[in-house]
Amino acid sequence: MEAPPSLPDAAAGEPAQQLGAFLRAARERLQPQALGLPAGRRRRTQGLRREEVAALCSISPTWYTWIEQGRTQAVSVATLDALAQGLRLSAAERAYLFELARRADPRALPAPGDAHDDQAYAGLVHAMRHPAYALDRRWDVLAFNAAAARLFAPWLGAPHPREPNLLRWVYLDPAARNWIVDWPARARRLAAEFRADTAQLRDDARHREFVRTLCAQSPDFEQAWLSQLVLEREGGLRGFVTPDGPGSYHQFTLRAAAHADVRLIVLRPLKSVD
Repeated sequence: MEAPPSLPDAAAGEPAQQLGAFLRAARERLQPQALGLPAGRRRRTQGLRREEVAALCSISPTWYTWIEQGRTQAVSVATLDALAQGLRLSAAERAYLFELARRADPRALPAPGDAHDDQAYAGLVHAMRHPAYALDRRWDVLAFNAAAARLFAPWLGAPHPREPNLLRWVYLDPAARNWIVDWPARARRLAAEFRADTAQLRDDARHREFVRTLCAQSPDFEQAWLSQLVLEREGGLRGFVTPDGPGSYHQFTLRAAAHADVRLIVLRPLKSVD
């Protein structure tokens, strides 16, 4: 069985190495039976073999092997599209694949502008009666309302966040583990969502240092990051254990039309607290 990717290659390596690590993880997650392929008794690798992926994507096994091994950066849009379809990538995974390859996805939406008015988002979240907060492209808090400060007291329960970054709070603050219901699953998902959200920052020195530092500070984050999971940041049921007792919320994650790098998160209580 092939060895798992090491931190230098998977988290902070060259783009071709990052691309290869992601493809390998996606290949190993696919099960032959799910694609109508025989499982075989002498299969030595997790998931699919490289030649099986190459056949699914209609490319040569040698070319696929070179891509996965990080031996080339000249991967065409057509090949990336074939890889996304052959590996059954989700929309978030597909976007991440194209970002790593430094190619524009012909199916993607136009890139948003970078500038945004923080005060405008502050006014928006304060106008909401339910807990609401806004995150920038690095998942630093742009704004939050009083309801969010009450719900996330260990994080936002002050005029300024104790830890401005959501991911750092979840992984590094011991209070988060007791505050968030099913912390292990939620934390793993957040790491996968962060990977999808920050793919465009792959060459940003600040982002790379952030990932490297958080991996060093949190073995849980390092394990989640090296898994290469990529997920869209979505809403759904969320649970929190507060001094007033456990509470359940439906989370809505919205993206600003003019600035897709800004996330607005709103949590509506499943039982009215009016």
